[in-house]
Amino acid sequence: MDIRIDDLSGIEIAALLNEHLQDMYATSPAESVHALDLSKLRQPNITFWTIWDNGQLAGCGAIKRLSASHAEIKSMRVANAHRRKGVAAKLLQHMLDVAKINGYQQLSLETGTMAFFKPARQLYAGFGFKVGEKFADYPLDPHSLFMHKYL
Repeated sequence: MDIRIDDLSGIEIAALLNEHLQDMYATSPAESVHALDLSKLRQPNITFWTIWDNGQLAGCGAIKRLSASHAEIKSMRVANAHRRKGVAAKLLQHMLDVAKINGYQQLSLETGTMAFFKPARQLYAGFGFKVGEKFADYPLDPHSLFMHKYL
């Protein structure tokens, strides 16, 4: 699998992010959806990666810089055809490695509390993320769960 920084201009990534947003809105109340669209991902404080398997887009993820020592994982998504192949774990490990190189001391994320998000919560817990307090500008929301990892 090949992981690369992506400029978000390809039709494949647009389709995958559209699928991601559709699932988020189908699973969560609109006010509880914190997934970013293409325009909001194209910010200088966000680094976005795609992971490719034999020329096919297998998944994506991003790190959003919150401060010199704190960043957030955003837009983690594995394409349906590539689930349960280790794509998310490989990409998450890559992002953790980059976060350490960039000097971040903490990575945080927001995910859902519903059953749909259980595999994501298990993945993050397996990498040492712990449930904790809200961060950044997220509101308190019964549909949101916040996880943190100190690097």
